[in-house]
Amino acid sequence: MCGIVGYIGSRDASEFLVEGLRRLEYRGYDSAGVAVIDRGAIRVCKTTGRVDALHGRLLSEPLPGHAGIGHTRWATHGPANDANAHPHVGGLGEVAVVHNGVIENYAGLRQQLEGAGFVFRSETDSEVIAHLIASCLDTQAATDAARANGAGLRRDVHASLVTAVRMALAQLRGTYGLAILFRDHPDVMIAARLGSPLVVGVGPQEHFVASDALPLAGYTDKIVYLADHQLAIVTATSLRITHRELGAVKPSVEVLQVDAGDRTLNGFDHFMLKEIHEQPESIRNAMRGRLDVENATATFGGLNLTPQQLSSVRRIILTGCGTSWHAGLLGEYLIEEWARIPVEVEYASELRYRNPPVDANTLVFAISQSGETADTLGAIREMKRTGHRTLAICNVVASSIAQEADGGIFLHAGPEIGVASTKAYTAQCMTLAMLALYFARMRHLGFEAGRRIIDDFQQLPDKLGQALQTSDQVRYVAEKYQHARNFLYLGRQYNFPTALEGALKLKEISYVHAEGYPAAEMKHGPIALVDQQTPSVFIVPRGFVYDKVMANLEEVKARGGPVIAVVQEGDRRAAQVADDVIEVPSISESLQPLINVVPLQLLAYHAALLRDCDVDKPRNLAKSVTVE
Repeated sequence: MCGIVGYIGSRDASEFLVEGLRRLEYRGYDSAGVAVIDRGAIRVCKTTGRVDALHGRLLSEPLPGHAGIGHTRWATHGPANDANAHPHVGGLGEVAVVHNGVIENYAGLRQQLEGAGFVFRSETDSEVIAHLIASCLDTQAATDAARANGAGLRRDVHASLVTAVRMALAQLRGTYGLAILFRDHPDVMIAARLGSPLVVGVGPQEHFVASDALPLAGYTDKIVYLADHQLAIVTATSLRITHRELGAVKPSVEVLQVDAGDRTLNGFDHFMLKEIHEQPESIRNAMRGRLDVENATATFGGLNLTPQQLSSVRRIILTGCGTSWHAGLLGEYLIEEWARIPVEVEYASELRYRNPPVDANTLVFAISQSGETADTLGAIREMKRTGHRTLAICNVVASSIAQEADGGIFLHAGPEIGVASTKAYTAQCMTLAMLALYFARMRHLGFEAGRRIIDDFQQLPDKLGQALQTSDQVRYVAEKYQHARNFLYLGRQYNFPTALEGALKLKEISYVHAEGYPAAEMKHGPIALVDQQTPSVFIVPRGFVYDKVMANLEEVKARGGPVIAVVQEGDRRAAQVADDVIEVPSISESLQPLINVVPLQLLAYHAALLRDCDVDKPRNLAKSVTVE
């Protein structure tokens, strides 16, 4: 949820730390801070607000030094203020820590440390870690001194630091990604991971630490992904990794795949708008190399299951949170319709604590843009614990979920910076559609039917490009209803998930209350909300429930409710009834949701601008939800 950076080398640390935090700000932006070792002391600068505010302070109060750590925060324990901002300093200033994650037993540890004389200056769970490490450093120093005096041996300083950190970590219950500085050892930094992502960038005579690869682009092209229970001992010229049980581990250095250009706006006003417009290309990337036209099917290289194992699947569970859960709902419709396999879509936060009956022939797919969603990670761990095969659908290579799952499918949507997901959502839907075709062709779906589906797939990028041309019309609609305080989003069958996703987007970035429903459910309660100030957004594509949705639309109009209708091009019937009509290109009914969601994304975007909201960094939200 929070963003971590670290640097040790010959350049000015603050320069990289600030730029790295800017690139990680989508992970949290309640406050930001850095700590740098300068002239034998750990010096800290931190402030409430965005990284730009931190940068302003550093311009007037520079922190020179060649080793430093930084943090951008999404508040969990304690409000967003200067005291709760990271880094936190432990003991009498001998250690500084930045932390991503949650320490569940912090209250008991804090009480214990306060009893030992440690003074706390924040309300966070993270400060406990700093003081705990300082306490363990004192204990280890006493042990080293006794051993040295008794045996006349010279102690290994770095080994002693590692031992002290391990001693502290053993007392923590929860999740952490950590970068740690030591006042008396400015030549070394330690990074540790359990449940929160961390990477190490390898450069000539310098090393970097970060929550993900994005801050490293342009600084190094070599990266090491840390795994759970691993600890990295980092100096300017060396990198050593140890594992809690396995001991020393040889670093696996990979080529960094992120381009620094992925972090630029490329002429767009906001990352969300840029990513909405990238959807034609992200859909092409999701399909690239995965459509087997000759055999009228899809193909996936990373499932790690034999055709015989896949043929034996009798039930599928799709689990995720938020937007990923909505994609799973569309996946349920497609897989059941095409492949005739029963599918259940579960909120990951609920699945991990339930005890549902799951038989041996059930396959579990975890859906996550970041691959770090804590609830989803917990759910697949629980499914694995009970012996079920788990597969991942995510966008980030080497993410926690990708590593934990038995196999998976990468979206290849490219970095998504805007907190409200757009292109990752449609890439998830596209991937699930290909998965539905894959399972269907393994069972009963004929060759010609498979070819027709592939033909529709191949039309999608161009159709999405046409849907993007509705932006001006959608802006007009947003202006008309910019003062509305409540919206209803209504669709049926394949477009019920689209209604949910449209409502979520409006809530996320414009702070307008919105609810999504199956259109027929209106008369079972929500129709009581309809009045002249509550617009209803109907998704009304042609299809076998078109007449039914039009009847639901008429019910709202009869009660004086304004109606915005998203329809296929040339639909004159809806235009005669709705107050505002947004026409989108036609495609097969089952894939129409990928087209219909585009104007809903644009509606949320324009509404947010008109309401003067922060489009890319909406309040209280963060991109990667790494806490429960």
